[in-house]
Amino acid sequence: MTSVVIYTREFCGYCARAKSLLESKGVDYVEHNATYSPELRQEMISKANGRSTFPQIFINGEHVGGCDDIHALERAGKLDPMLAA
Repeated sequence: MTSVVIYTREFCGYCARAKSLLESKGVDYVEHNATYSPELRQEMISKANGRSTFPQIFINGEHVGGCDDIHALERAGKLDPMLAA
């Protein structure tokens, strides 16, 4: 089963777009809301190789980037194979 983890913050349009794409594909994901948690934000930055913008998305433990990145994977036809792995 595919593991998808997304780090988000409240009132983030990019976070909403990324979650909407995942939901449209019927993907279950674990969401870590880091709005009020400096610890979660630091965890995200560490796992995302220094990237600090929201959201940051991981599929099967692999960092795939943020909202624009996941939509680019979708346009390139690469997202579905990653989610099926």
